[in-house]
Amino acid sequence: MFYHDPFGHSDPKSIYVLPRSREGNMETVAGRLQNYIYLFDQEPVNFERQMPTWNMIALKSKFGYDIQQRGVIITSELNSDDVQNLEKYLEAKSFYYFFHGWAALDWYRGYDRTFLIQPPEERSIEKTFISPNRIIGGDRLHRMVMLYHFEKYGLFHNHISAPKVCPVENEDIVNISRRLKGQYPDIVDTFFFSKNFPKTFQGEETQEMHSCWLSLFRESAESLLYHVNETVFFGKKLHLTEKTFKPIALGMPFVITGTAGSLGYLKRYGFKTFGDIWDESYDTEEDDFKRLDMIGKLLSELDQKSKEEKQKIFNDCLPIIKHNWEHFYQGGFADTLWTELLSMLEDIRDHFSH
Repeated sequence: MFYHDPFGHSDPKSIYVLPRSREGNMETVAGRLQNYIYLFDQEPVNFERQMPTWNMIALKSKFGYDIQQRGVIITSELNSDDVQNLEKYLEAKSFYYFFHGWAALDWYRGYDRTFLIQPPEERSIEKTFISPNRIIGGDRLHRMVMLYHFEKYGLFHNHISAPKVCPVENEDIVNISRRLKGQYPDIVDTFFFSKNFPKTFQGEETQEMHSCWLSLFRESAESLLYHVNETVFFGKKLHLTEKTFKPIALGMPFVITGTAGSLGYLKRYGFKTFGDIWDESYDTEEDDFKRLDMIGKLLSELDQKSKEEKQKIFNDCLPIIKHNWEHFYQGGFADTLWTELLSMLEDIRDHFSH
């Protein structure tokens, strides 16, 4: 079995293998294996960018072995062109389970037994949305587009965080925006003249990583909805992370900036969304930039509502908020994930036995 450590890494140097040889030598172990399982369930698959990793897996899994071999790749994304390409490249079969659903249940457990989260029915709505943003470069250019829409629609009075320099790419927001100039001709000037960056939440010195815990309780409690700026947006695949479950655990409505079909994907696991309250047609728009524009327009339209109207909209969301919270914290979601996981393991067993 091959996997990556530390958590969240996908480079060749992070590859580990089980069982280990007595000498701790990956080559020695892999040379004695016929079939293998490759766990790539923490991070999204980017077939082109992660090619060095695939080459290392191809090398290590086939080391010194000439007979017919069966490989299994386990990912956490569905209907993915990248995964299909990886299957062909490694001559392996892919299997899926919702890793990030399990991660969210683990990371956000126990918050339902604290007094940190104000009961939704007691909240007074002051802002339209909360939108944390940290990594804005690399594969996260959709976050740049949303920040561009926040500027153009005048939405920065909401609870928004965003860096001026991407903490991973170490690149200035203006330089990053140049990659999007073909789609948005004024985007470079928009960021160049903006006075809104960097933007942090109260008490923060920079845009902090909040993946594995809940936070921003005050900001969330006074916001109509949580804008989830997901990890993956572009291309054909379904891939949601723990970010999507933050508003559910915080007792909030949400709008998801993710791949096309993300809301439908979430519904498969028993959650409900808010299509009867506002327009969720953005979720079925397959043109990525049109989808971004539709989300920006939706947030702007909600932002133009009066305080009283926003309060009423939030109150109308309460039955769905309650359903999602109970489904997450009272076992329904876990039951669904267990059924899915056991089914996947049975399918892998059958794959190796035939």
